[in-house]
Amino acid sequence: MHIRIANSNDLGALTQLEKYFPSDRISRSSFRHLIHKGHADIWVCDIDGDLVGNAVVLYRRVAPIARLYSLVVRPDYQRQGIARSLMAAAAAAAGKHGCRELQLEVRPDNNLAVGFYRKAGFQTTGKIAGFYQDGTDALKMRKPLAPAMQKPSGRSRWPRSPARGVTYPTP
Repeated sequence: MHIRIANSNDLGALTQLEKYFPSDRISRSSFRHLIHKGHADIWVCDIDGDLVGNAVVLYRRVAPIARLYSLVVRPDYQRQGIARSLMAAAAAAAGKHGCRELQLEVRPDNNLAVGFYRKAGFQTTGKIAGFYQDGTDALKMRKPLAPAMQKPSGRSRWPRSPARGVTYPTP
């Protein structure tokens, strides 16, 4: 298992991973933008040349907060520590960007994801009504980053794309 930053060669595999989301999918062109021009990190899990998961982290210039925009692991690779490894890479990168906190949105009916995020140290801070394309609400969660992880640097703005919730697909 190798966790690394995505590149242009990963666009097809990233797009294929999106099929595990019921809605609110990231398009190939959006992934391309995030890789080349977006204020983001896309972490991927590569196992023998096969991308089996990814985490998308967005940064903004005006606040020391990073947003976990997406986290997905292929169902046949779940419960093997991949999501935990992607989360660790995302949190470490956010800290290096000078962020003090990592935030996300998740479907409240995605019990596997909610449980995973709680175990990872996230706390629920509220709900957002009608957040998803299908009208489902979202739980808003946050995780403070350890002071040792923080290193001041310039932050960028969020991309101006519609919000997309984070889900962790169930098998």
